[in-house]
This record gives sequence, C-alpha cells and structure tokens, in this order.
Amino acid sequence: MAMATLFSIAALVAASFLLSVSKVQTQPTYLYPNDFTQNWAPQMFGTSQNGQIWSLSLVNATGSGYLTNNKYQFGWFSMKIKLAGSDAAGVVTTYFMCSENGAGPTRDEVDFEFLGNVSGQPYILQTNVYKNGTGGREMRHFLWFDPTADFHAYSVLWNDHQLVFFVDETPIRVLTNTDYANNFFPNTKPMYLFSSIWCGDTWATEGGLVKTNWTYAPFVSYYTDFYVDACEWVEPSPACLSTTTQNWWDQSGAWQLTASQQEDYNWVQKNFLVYYYCLDTVRYPSPTMPEECSSNSIQYGNQYY
Repeated sequence: MAMATLFSIAALVAASFLLSVSKVQTQPTYLYPNDFTQNWAPQMFGTSQNGQIWSLSLVNATGSGYLTNNKYQFGWFSMKIKLAGSDAAGVVTTYFMCSENGAGPTRDEVDFEFLGNVSGQPYILQTNVYKNGTGGREMRHFLWFDPTADFHAYSVLWNDHQLVFFVDETPIRVLTNTDYANNFFPNTKPMYLFSSIWCGDTWATEGGLVKTNWTYAPFVSYYTDFYVDACEWVEPSPACLSTTTQNWWDQSGAWQLTASQQEDYNWVQKNFLVYYYCLDTVRYPSPTMPEECSSNSIQYGNQYY
C-alpha cells in the first residue's frame, strides 16, 4: 500500500475538525513496527511482507503486546484494527494510552478494550479513563458492524478541553474538562501508546461465565495505519506543549463536538450503549457518584443523564 493511500478514515476525521486552522506546529506521521518496542512475547508479533500490517497473537501459554518508543501529550491518535474472529470468548484486545510502562498506582490511562464473545454474538467495546491511578469510569457499547470482518479506525482526540473516543468517523464517548482543578481529566502526564491481546476470561465475557475455547487458538488481531498528530514528549518538557493551540487538534473547532458529531454521538448512546458508570447507582450511590458525572451528560433513549 503506497504512503499516499494511507490517509483514509483517520485523516478524514482529523480534517473534519479543521475549521479555523491558522498554522500547524506538529508533523503528523504514520508509525511503523520500528517505532514500537515489543514488550511482551515478541515471538507472537508478526508483520506483513511489506511491513504495513502487523499482528499480535494469543495462545494458551501467553498473550502479546507492544508500546511506542515515545510518549505524547495532547493530539490525535488513530489505529486501524481487525479483531480476532471465530469464537473469541474471553479474549481481550486492547489499544490504549498510559503514562507508565506498567499498571503503576499513580498512572493516567485512556483505554479501548475489545471484549470477545462466543460465535454469533457481538464484541463489546469497553472504554475507560484513569487519572492518578483511579479508574472505574467504564462505558460499554456494542458496535454497529462486525469488527472481525475488516479494519476499522479507533481514534482519540486529546486536548485540554475534551477527550473524545472515535470509532471510524463517529464519536462514541466524550469526557469534558472543567475550568477548575479536578480528579478525573488526565492532562498533566505524557503517555505511551500500547496494544495487546490477552486472556481475560475471568471477567470479559458474561462476567467470566464463558471461558476461552483454546481449540480456536491462536487468536490473532491485526493492525495498520497507526497515525499520530501530537506533541511528542522530550524531557524535561517539549516546546510544542506551550504552542498546542497552533495545531488543529487544540483549536476552538476541536474543543467541542460539531453539530453533526453531536448527532452521531447521541445516536450511538441511544442505540448501542450497554453500560455507563454514571448511570450505575448501585455501584455509585449518591453522594459517591464520581464528580465528572454532573458535567458529562449523555442522551440515553429519549432522556439525558
């Protein structure tokens, strides 16, 4: 696949935000396997002959994963993924950002987690956000397509105003920052980008009731078109961090959803929302509901919460 043909969905979504761009400070790039470190079971990592598609495999003995060599703070991050097919109950495929190479107690983290299911049943996409080691902010959605049949783009827009999760061109989750210091919006720590595939059959499918069927192994997820337009971290602090508003992803057009994106977002919540922690009054009875729930309402059916 030629470089010129790679600007597909990820670049088109990015272009939709270019409402009043005066100058672009960072240089958008595609990342390739040499931009990553295979930090878990490198023997389970594969690439296509032309290097444009790479894969991670899961077998009974081990999962696998990789992370970027660099950290980033704010920007646009997009990866096309084709998930493992067949009976993938208990299989968890992740694409996420994290401030640490490990599950440290003070980490910031932004997660896409794809939860496999038995044949004929849909994957569930779980998203989550951590700040200073505190998560518990899960949202779950069904997808409106078969994510095992073809590649789809999964993207994050991250600036100091909002954090938006996209599936192809459609925003599925928005976390809005406040104008005061808070304990939920990650905006102070640069993050690596990771992907992995592993067995989560103690919880991932029907609460752990359905276990992984290893006769279908290996389970393989495929990746391509990893696109980054962001402020790359350089110690002690990169110059681009003070000029983020010169980039389309931190100009006023990217500080909130457009009208058409808001319509798409409402459509997703009405038709595909499975779980939203801010609606879980058993888990978070008043007054323990997380503080961000009061400023991050969603439309669910005909109601706003």
